[in-house]
Amino acid sequence: MSDVDSPATVWFRSSYSGAEGGQCLEIARARSVRIRDSKAPTGPVLTVSRSAWAGFLGGVLPGSSA
Repeated sequence: MSDVDSPATVWFRSSYSGAEGGQCLEIARARSVRIRDSKAPTGPVLTVSRSAWAGFLGGVLPGSSA
């Protein structure tokens, strides 16, 4: 069993997602960052390094210089 499938894997959504749970991404942080579609939790998972995730967030968050 991979750590993506592990019962210990904790997935979370942004507080900006809203109560309906519509078009959201869910994130799990472990040795790497995993990203999945909240509507398809058993579907594909995108895995990126922590540094790649930090770079992505630096480019999309308000006030970033990217």
